[in-house]
Amino acid sequence: MTPRSEFWVVVERIRRADGRYTPEAYGFVMESLDATVRDLGERRHVSAAELIRGLCRYTKVRYGMLGYAVLQQWGVRGPGDVGEIVFQLVDAGILSRRDEDTRGDFDQVEDFKRVLEDEYFEASA
Repeated sequence: MTPRSEFWVVVERIRRADGRYTPEAYGFVMESLDATVRDLGERRHVSAAELIRGLCRYTKVRYGMLGYAVLQQWGVRGPGDVGEIVFQLVDAGILSRRDEDTRGDFDQVEDFKRVLEDEYFEASA
């Protein structure tokens, strides 16, 4: 089994236990993590705040002004949902974490609606 197909098998296993998020949400979090690491210019641990900022940038690039609506459709309503997905992937052995990393780290960062929708409309006004 290739690493890519193994990822999707793990996602389906997670979703059978907790169906809050669509498969696309898991794939997009991973794509956003890759984009964030690329933007940082070095392969290293990414903090919750860095991942959320990177995910917001990547969402804007991929979906423009519809980004917030797309994430909501996938069940991702805020940074806490990203944290849940990340920690589900950590628990499944796909991602790793430092001892000091917690789900709560994701609750103390950007407001998705403001960053993905309100700022977009403010900039175009």
